[in-house]
Amino acid sequence: MISRRTLLVGGAALAGLAGCATQSKFRNYQGPQVTSIQVFKSRRKMYLMHGDKALRTFDFELGGDPVGAKMYEGDGKTPEGAYMINRRNPNSSYYLSIGISYPNEADVARATAMGLRPGGDIFIHGTPREMRRAQDWTAGCIAVTNREMEDIYAMVRDNTPIYIFP
Repeated sequence: MISRRTLLVGGAALAGLAGCATQSKFRNYQGPQVTSIQVFKSRRKMYLMHGDKALRTFDFELGGDPVGAKMYEGDGKTPEGAYMINRRNPNSSYYLSIGISYPNEADVARATAMGLRPGGDIFIHGTPREMRRAQDWTAGCIAVTNREMEDIYAMVRDNTPIYIFP
């Protein structure tokens, strides 16, 4: 038979463990659909749009050589142009990430004409602790805070168009 004291002590232990639980990085979003993403590299502003209305605005970091369009693998640049969100990674090394459909056919042709590879794996992602104060540290991705990435991950669906401007 279990004593009243055992129940109280066990219940207190469970309550203590509940207080240790971490908040999930996966959020729910019930608002208007994000119909496009607009990224303005020179202003470091990203807008999640519903039609012509900005639902949210984010500041971000880019690659180590941010001016100009990505031309080839390893150039440290972020692509410019029209792409799609085409995948998501809940286990990203950069907290959470959503993939951008770079390279497209034109990107591949341009890099190939230069005898180079276009690269790939361009994402919007979170920021590791050691990079939180760094500027333009990615390999061509768009980096936001981890908390902001939680919202973006919840709000943006696959196949959402993304327009990246200089």
